[in-house]
Amino acid sequence: MKITFYLTLLSCSFSLAQVFNFQTEKEGKTIKHRVMIDDDYLVETLYLTNPAEFILTRGGFYTNKVNTYEISLEFNSNFENDGLKKIFIDRDRSWIKSAKKPIDLNGKWLMAGREGQRRRDTSKPRKTMKFLKDGHFQWIAFNTETFEFFGSGGGFYTTEKGIYTENIEFFSRNNKSVGRVLPFQYNIEGSDWHHKGKSSKGNPIHEIWTQRLK
Repeated sequence: MKITFYLTLLSCSFSLAQVFNFQTEKEGKTIKHRVMIDDDYLVETLYLTNPAEFILTRGGFYTNKVNTYEISLEFNSNFENDGLKKIFIDRDRSWIKSAKKPIDLNGKWLMAGREGQRRRDTSKPRKTMKFLKDGHFQWIAFNTETFEFFGSGGGFYTTEKGIYTENIEFFSRNNKSVGRVLPFQYNIEGSDWHHKGKSSKGNPIHEIWTQRLK
């Protein structure tokens, strides 16, 4: 059964640059909420774990108002249903702060291409972004002009001795991918992150991601 859930007026209390989790009950199901936030960007995602089901994700650059975050959305997976391009979140409700600590690769990254291929122009509206914060990750494919949403997945990750490992907790394209563990070799070259391994489909990949500055 499809669950529609709106957070437009959901309130919370968190400081900048954090990852928070929250749970709600709806129609007998426990909905997990995740909020990832850095100095200027916020992403919220709703999903189920038993059974695995992606519900929605949305995010964009925010302005820190008095007791409120005003988020100008760059993407909204539920846009066809709710038409939202801006949301407001009040900061007066307790969320659970993630216990994970800052580790390597924190930041926003844009897909810049694949090894051996022509580099992408990351200034164009069609973007694939990966947002990493305190051991959590999420990738989102979207178009900032048309508001098309192409997919998203995320969970938590570790880095150790040049190995970046993703643990998938939600995946909009295929719920069967939830629970998979994907290790990749990685290295940083200037502002680029080289990412080599196998995709969730088992295909070999060598991606190049570059830091998103704005």
